[in-house]
Amino acid sequence: MKIDHIGIAVRSIERSLEFYREVLGAAPSRRVVVAQEGVEAAMLPAGGPRIELLQPAAADSPLARFLEKRGEGIHHIAVEVDDLDAAAAAVRRSGRRLVTDEIRIGAENYRYVFVHPKDAGGVLLELIEPLARQSAGKAAR
Repeated sequence: MKIDHIGIAVRSIERSLEFYREVLGAAPSRRVVVAQEGVEAAMLPAGGPRIELLQPAAADSPLARFLEKRGEGIHHIAVEVDDLDAAAAAVRRSGRRLVTDEIRIGAENYRYVFVHPKDAGGVLLELIEPLARQSAGKAAR
């Protein structure tokens, strides 16, 4: 397991990027809209785990509700696992909850699922597995 990125909820990616560019010299490696989550995302390289800035793409998205309730700040921590199916099954077997049972495909070419914050120490935990590894694992079976 390793930390892949930290998601930060922001009201404006542009305003947040000004800080990262001007103060830290960072520029996004990629900027995308993730329609299924209702967010616009900008991924910033950070010398290891990345920083993902997240802005609502729709007024009724879960991220918009998060911002209204909690304000800007850390939204989630993404952890790369070796086998996402096994990790999701282990969460279920332990009696803990996933936000949704459906494993989804992310914009950065990985599969992901979220563990409910009430079962992960108050933090939304994103479990991810690169698609390339998942495909290679199936080929080897």
